[in-house]
Amino acid sequence: MLTLGAPAAYATLDVERPKAEPVSAAAAPAAESGSPFIETRLFFGTERPDGGPDVTDRQFMAFVDRYVTPGFPDGLTVQEGRGQWRDAHGVIERERSYELILFYPVADSWKSHAAIEQIRKEYKAQYGQESVARVDESVRVDF
Repeated sequence: MLTLGAPAAYATLDVERPKAEPVSAAAAPAAESGSPFIETRLFFGTERPDGGPDVTDRQFMAFVDRYVTPGFPDGLTVQEGRGQWRDAHGVIERERSYELILFYPVADSWKSHAAIEQIRKEYKAQYGQESVARVDESVRVDF
């Protein structure tokens, strides 16, 4: 009978426990790959609280070209979605939305932070939004 890596229980204390066998390559933890980056996701609503027309795809992509791409020329991702949140008056808003995903090296985080905060500020000002949500995570990235 062959058992690999199975734990064994010993009923009596006078039995000597066998020495541990080396861990196989398959059971070893995976080595980390990639470099340390920050992933920032921004969530943009498209309905205007003042009742004005919704932000169009064309307007949003023009915003990205003008305010996002110059600070993040190496790449970004935009995804369309359906969002829901409670506004400042307690009303649940449901709207078409965009998720913008950015990756940048940890070493650039202070510079990128300032650029991202400017993006949020510009969008809120231009389109009358109460908020642009931001999520930051530490990740490892390999291109």
